[in-house]
Amino acid sequence: MQPNLTHVAIHAEDLAQCVAFYQSYCSMAVCHRRDDQGAGVVWLAEPGRESELIIVIIGGGSASDQKDGDFSHLGFAVESREQVDAIAARAKREGCLVWPPRQEAQPVGYFCGIRDPNGNCVEFSFGQPLGPGARESEIEAEAQTQD
Repeated sequence: MQPNLTHVAIHAEDLAQCVAFYQSYCSMAVCHRRDDQGAGVVWLAEPGRESELIIVIIGGGSASDQKDGDFSHLGFAVESREQVDAIAARAKREGCLVWPPRQEAQPVGYFCGIRDPNGNCVEFSFGQPLGPGARESEIEAEAQTQD
């Protein structure tokens, strides 16, 4: 049997604040909540993907101390460059922008990075060969090779 990635688990000092971040920035919804040995545990998923891939946030952890040059992140695809720009502008206003929007060669595409309340980096991208924008990325790449 082939293993199947089902979840990523992260700790959070402030569970409620972290859950609110992922709900607000990533449009994720709570699909499970429980108290586990004194620490709250929340499962978050994109609507309709609750049985595919979730983020588990476990309360009571310590803040992440991600150093400059550490590109560890959770990646979310969006449907346009304009969405990347809007997220980056909001994050800049709210003081959590880490990587301003920029275009990189394929397969990276156009992206920005922001920091969640616990210090984890979250990337929002358009034009990668994954998720929303993947088909548009293929069309753009095809057009560039025909020029």
